[in-house]
Amino acid sequence: MISEHGLRDYHRAKLRAAERLGIHDDQALPRNDEIESALREHQRLFLGNSQIEALHARRLAAREAMRFLQRFEPRLVGAVLGGTADQHSAVCLHLFSDTPGEVEQFLSEHGIRCELRERRLRMDRARDLAIEVLLFIADGIAFDLSVLPRDSLR
Repeated sequence: MISEHGLRDYHRAKLRAAERLGIHDDQALPRNDEIESALREHQRLFLGNSQIEALHARRLAAREAMRFLQRFEPRLVGAVLGGTADQHSAVCLHLFSDTPGEVEQFLSEHGIRCELRERRLRMDRARDLAIEVLLFIADGIAFDLSVLPRDSLR
């Protein structure tokens, strides 16, 4: 499901698989590291060079995007960083800005049209944060930019 459909939210994938299999015990579900290990093995066996090439293309695109977005102190996260990115994977970056709309305006000024969304991000055990997410495609590669407050920069 994760590899074939490009689903990268392990929690959501676990819930879908459990539902399909009729599993109701959360303790029976695999841990994220077990899922990632199985995904790597699947990619090695069934995707071979195509996964390696897709990962390489996304890492090059990520490097270019991080240079372009350097004023927002970008951090690469997700499958491209972890090495499991394939043709379905977006380049996921965390950007930092305290001014609402600043990143969207910056992209617009450079001719990049994006879709604006909101996502809830768990900051720690006690705190969730609604953040701005900007989605766009450049040179055939999807980008997912999450904009966080500067004080969350580690």
